[in-house]
Amino acid sequence: MSNIAGLNDPPTVLPIDSKEDGKLIDLSTLMEKNECFCRNEDPSFPYTNLFIGDSILGCKSDADEQMILHIAFRETVRVKSIKFKAFNEGNNPELNPTVIKMYVNRNNLGFEDIEDVDPTQVIELTAKDLEATSDPINTKFVKFQRVGSITFFIEENNGGEVSALGGLHIIGKGLASMNVNELKKQPGA
Repeated sequence: MSNIAGLNDPPTVLPIDSKEDGKLIDLSTLMEKNECFCRNEDPSFPYTNLFIGDSILGCKSDADEQMILHIAFRETVRVKSIKFKAFNEGNNPELNPTVIKMYVNRNNLGFEDIEDVDPTQVIELTAKDLEATSDPINTKFVKFQRVGSITFFIEENNGGEVSALGGLHIIGKGLASMNVNELKKQPGA
């Protein structure tokens, strides 16, 4: 994990440096905050808490265990992996999400239509996956090459009335800041 800049640092202070083209970063620095939202969010535990580095605050669902979190980016990004952290340092295991469906570039999904759309990737989480020291979960990288937004659907949890996450790191790189030399010529072009 040493090649991932800022994974253990608060994302708001992570610098974006054009000289760092080859490094993976926490993409929260590229979020378009006014286009992000969370459906069925407990107002006392908003999704913005996921990016401040304190799992005790975190984000909780409100009426039941399901929650939809939509993250939009200012520029197109490539997403290599995602790190979910347990709420309250894992002291409430019943709140841990166990099934999260991810949708790339699907804006405005709601509970009424999300079940009718095929997810880009489905992640089944264990308590170990949510530990702060565990490795991020790799995406199906070929499907996460040109990402303008990601929608996370927390579908199931570990038996609690509501679901909660303590932190979220989306790891990858912005395409606008990529070095043109990294692009390979396509055969036959």
